[in-house]
Amino acid sequence: MSILVKTVVATLAGTALGLFATAQSVERGFGFDAVQAGPWTTWPKAGSNDADPYARAVISRTGQIPLGSAEGLSLIARTDSAGRPLSPACDYVISGAIPTARFWTVTVTSPEGHIADNASGRYGFTSSEIVRDWQGGSSIVVSRAARPGNWLPVAPDRAFFLVLRLYDTPNSATASTLDASEVPAVVAERCA
Repeated sequence: MSILVKTVVATLAGTALGLFATAQSVERGFGFDAVQAGPWTTWPKAGSNDADPYARAVISRTGQIPLGSAEGLSLIARTDSAGRPLSPACDYVISGAIPTARFWTVTVTSPEGHIADNASGRYGFTSSEIVRDWQGGSSIVVSRAARPGNWLPVAPDRAFFLVLRLYDTPNSATASTLDASEVPAVVAERCA
């Protein structure tokens, strides 16, 4: 084989491998600087001028507008607290500490980041509408079947993620120090 053919083959192989690695990185979140706290992942720099090139590529590809560091923080749960992928065949309870914020929301989204459609038309809860217990705590049940209290429905046959958005929170500046004890747990209650 001539040097020219070897060079062309190596260039094509390197380009293909680089494009594949980039596509995989862009599909898995907002690039580098991910902060993991329990089942929740956040990219605190995604909405700032310091966003890495992969985060910018994700934003360009999806059209999502991330919260800026002065606005708040978005946390995404793709797994439960035990590390198992979220499944519509299971019921989950979201409970525990919610980081300090002026306002927060919990929503069910598709893996692509869109609001997940369901028959009841309920897509999330806000801090102002959640039903609290007598001690001021709260829990949200994510399930296919209707449940009393704070219930978020999911479609029985579609994958989903959970998104916790914290608005006007002091944690947006210090998100790199979030700990699992500072975020709510996502516990599988039962699976069909």
